[in-house]
Amino acid sequence: MGKPTGFMEYQRIEASHRPVNERVGDYFEINLPMSEEEMNQQAARCMDCGIPFCHGYGCPVANRIPEFNDLVYQGRWRQACEMLHSTNNFPEITGRLCPAPCEASCTLNINNDAVSIKQIEFEIVERGFASGWIEPVIPDRKTGKRVAVVGSGPAGLAAAQQLARAGHEVVVFEKDCKIGGLLRYGIPDFKLDKKIIDRRLEQMHAEGVEFQTDVIIGKDLSLKYLRQQFDAICLTIGAGQPRDLGVSGRGLENIHFAMEYLAQQNRVNSGEGIGDEKQISARDRVVVVIGGGDTGSDCVGTAIRQGAREVHQFEILPQPPEGLDPTAPWPMWPKILRTSTSHEEGCQRRWGILTKRFMGVGERVSQLRGCEVTWTQSRGKWKMAEVPGSDFRMDADLVLLAMGFLHVVREGLVEKFGLQCDSNGNLVVDEDFQTSEPGVFSAGDSVSGASLIVRVIAAGRAAAAAINCYLQDS
Repeated sequence: MGKPTGFMEYQRIEASHRPVNERVGDYFEINLPMSEEEMNQQAARCMDCGIPFCHGYGCPVANRIPEFNDLVYQGRWRQACEMLHSTNNFPEITGRLCPAPCEASCTLNINNDAVSIKQIEFEIVERGFASGWIEPVIPDRKTGKRVAVVGSGPAGLAAAQQLARAGHEVVVFEKDCKIGGLLRYGIPDFKLDKKIIDRRLEQMHAEGVEFQTDVIIGKDLSLKYLRQQFDAICLTIGAGQPRDLGVSGRGLENIHFAMEYLAQQNRVNSGEGIGDEKQISARDRVVVVIGGGDTGSDCVGTAIRQGAREVHQFEILPQPPEGLDPTAPWPMWPKILRTSTSHEEGCQRRWGILTKRFMGVGERVSQLRGCEVTWTQSRGKWKMAEVPGSDFRMDADLVLLAMGFLHVVREGLVEKFGLQCDSNGNLVVDEDFQTSEPGVFSAGDSVSGASLIVRVIAAGRAAAAAINCYLQDS
């Protein structure tokens, strides 16, 4: 694949970004494209490795990575675009947001730098849109079957597009006033310009997908109504229950969940407005982000753009190793130190930090108290212990809780429909993605718990295939 000696001739080139001093003044996307010559060289690095672990092990949607790399190297961009879309409904999303487990499992990554698979994917789809190659896919015939998709995140949109292309009539219901779910309201604009979502929605609309917003299922529309109007129902409602921090002072003002903060800023950016809500602002404040994952990083970047005086990020787990992870050999996903573009913009990071208490002046948070912790493993279980004498206190005007998500929100739709949940609080489905309620299917984070966007796209596609079989048999 690519050039047989390319991996020896060319080095990996990292994707470029707008300068820090420029990008922190706005919310525009920070990614910069590569030149065609650079892309040709990066695609040329793909080895003829025999067993492409990037495709079979690393990529949840099973992208045919060696094939589209070879096509890019040959300059056959249109064919590369077609191949990319044969497995992935939204490569413009994964090309921006996916952490690229494919690159971790790239054969070249054993003793060299992996092929720039994510950047190549990004360049292919952007060239495809710019060249007009990405057009609506209209089914040859209509089946007369109707499917309701509840939730318009990546799983729901993938399922809806696949079902529409199979000839079914599909209606997507969204509780917010715009389509996109987590993509629109949870991902900052500097990582994903919402025009990227809108152009894909135009394609889906042309394919026959109907979108209905500001609709809460279980309140505005009942399950009885959905059953009467649709032949199948697919719930892709995410894992929106955030993990809370049950410590003294949690009820003070200016302590917010990350998604509350991020979604509000996205609404402000889009002109949608926040109604009677008071805007959560980091301007001139000392911000503490609790949680070291991607959501926490998004909070860091947003706080910096809002004009925070200081931004701190705490993670309760120990600092990951730099470089190789001895516990996760190739082709496994390594737990290593990762520095995001938001961290590069100015953030003080600390690991092994336990938040013990919040203090306030009046009703507002003003101080955080915590300590350092260590982790030891015994009989396969990890145990945390406080480091004696490590207690500290620091000023904090705004605290953002970004400690992940527990499971699907059970209040409302899940409880009203009496859907069965597992011990982790996620929806129970069978091998055909059907819930405990016949004819009601589910996929994505509502089933698996919070996961990668590429995994929920794969789940949405698989659920659509199962629903299609169900409709054919009914």
